[in-house]
Amino acid sequence: MAPKAPKFEIKTPKGTRDWSGADMVLREKIFNTITNVFKRHGGVTIDTPVFELKEILAGKYGEDSKLIYDLADQGGELCSLRYDLTVPFARFLAMDKNIQQIKRYHIAKVYRRDQPAVKKGRMREFYQCDFDIAGVYDPMIPDAEIIRIINEVFDGLGLKGKFTIKLNSRKILDGIFQVCGVPDESIRPISSAVDKLDKMPWADVRKEMVEEKGLAPEVADKIGKYVVLKGKRDLLEQLQKDEELAANPSMQQGFEDMDLLFTYLDAFDVTHSVSFDLSLARGLDYYTGVIYEVVTEGSAPKVSAAEAADKPKKKKGKSGDADEDRSDDPTVGIGSIAAGGRYDNLVGMFSGKTQVPCVGISFGIDRIFSILSATQSNKERKNEVDVFVMAMGGGKDFTGLLKERSQVCTRLWDAGIKAEMLYKVKPKFQNQFKAAETNGVPFALILGEDELAQGKVKLKEMGLPADHPLKEGELISLENLAEEVQVRLDQKKKLDAIVEQAGGLRVVGGIKGEDVKVATETTQPQADAPAQE
Repeated sequence: MAPKAPKFEIKTPKGTRDWSGADMVLREKIFNTITNVFKRHGGVTIDTPVFELKEILAGKYGEDSKLIYDLADQGGELCSLRYDLTVPFARFLAMDKNIQQIKRYHIAKVYRRDQPAVKKGRMREFYQCDFDIAGVYDPMIPDAEIIRIINEVFDGLGLKGKFTIKLNSRKILDGIFQVCGVPDESIRPISSAVDKLDKMPWADVRKEMVEEKGLAPEVADKIGKYVVLKGKRDLLEQLQKDEELAANPSMQQGFEDMDLLFTYLDAFDVTHSVSFDLSLARGLDYYTGVIYEVVTEGSAPKVSAAEAADKPKKKKGKSGDADEDRSDDPTVGIGSIAAGGRYDNLVGMFSGKTQVPCVGISFGIDRIFSILSATQSNKERKNEVDVFVMAMGGGKDFTGLLKERSQVCTRLWDAGIKAEMLYKVKPKFQNQFKAAETNGVPFALILGEDELAQGKVKLKEMGLPADHPLKEGELISLENLAEEVQVRLDQKKKLDAIVEQAGGLRVVGGIKGEDVKVATETTQPQADAPAQE
């Protein structure tokens, strides 16, 4: 007898989800793309515990500290789940005095008790992929390479021309606050308020500054004249001409850093993707210099909170419930898909005398997934198998060619080619095709008794149009089976890359097509859409 059903609801905790099938294939593709870029730039990986001592995380995240998951006392230690991978890395550096310089990457889950919007990649358990350069180097060279790494990652994921790296400097922002008259003890709280400009109008941010954080109205108004500015090196030159700003020591350091940075960004050929944006503040307390975040069209909400307030509200869920999933809330966007900056003092907070300057970037895998899952042409694939081995035939004399199918699979596996077959002695031909189509396998290798007698098998690319000359497949030699299959796989991979770089446009000709016809006009998303944190 089957056991009785449990009395509780079987579900994942709020802000989490299970992953399987095509979603896992796409997520693994994201991981592999990012990892390859990290290794290309000399990165070495580390791993740290999923939870840290509570005191390690305390005081590092500003207002976001309320989102940390605290654990029950176990064995006399108060611990918390890690909020990000940056603070654990700083603790790691502080503990190992032998490390003077390192390019480190870390791919792991982190935890935040934020209000979830699972469909938009805003989770309570999610993956981050971090790349950090730690150690003393000549100024701004590592910072510029981080920007280069960001470009390589998103270009590799097929988002070339569809993302913007918003760039600012804490030194410049702090200098603006000082010139405007913000008290030193209020700079971090005011910075956190400015950081909300990507999801709130200036009037609401100003109200928070004045009414909640006690800033003088005239000071808030002076700040408002600066934080709306954005550009590239031209904005830097404009700020440098402001005598009041130029006299501020923090601004002078920021100007020098940004001037160097733009010079190196030109050398790395990535200036085109950058927007120098004075509204970018980054709410975390540990940043000390250059800061940046990456946004794309889906980052911004479809409607603003002000617009939503004018519409009649639907009765769904508890109003203001911090645990309610807001996936269908049009005022919630995906937010920034990567973010980071320079944090030169964080390691010293643990080690006392030893300072290890650091700069890094963190990619939000689940948010990137949310964007790519809606656009990737291969999102229907449920595994990474490239070839499905089939037997053609029927009737009472049909043997199913199980031995021959097994031998062909073995040869492909030995050659490193991903392949599978139906676990059936005498499979029906249509069932084999259905299995290949269900998993999105791009090629079928069809075995027939007559063809085998000639030392040949038929290789068929799945999904070709009816009028394609290779719609029914082509005969290839069994003697050179693996080599012949690999050539076709490489051809298809190159064409798929062309499609992806062309913005997801469809290739008409198949793997043998010489004339690749693609549409000449595409709709490009706004390059400077604001982020939603």
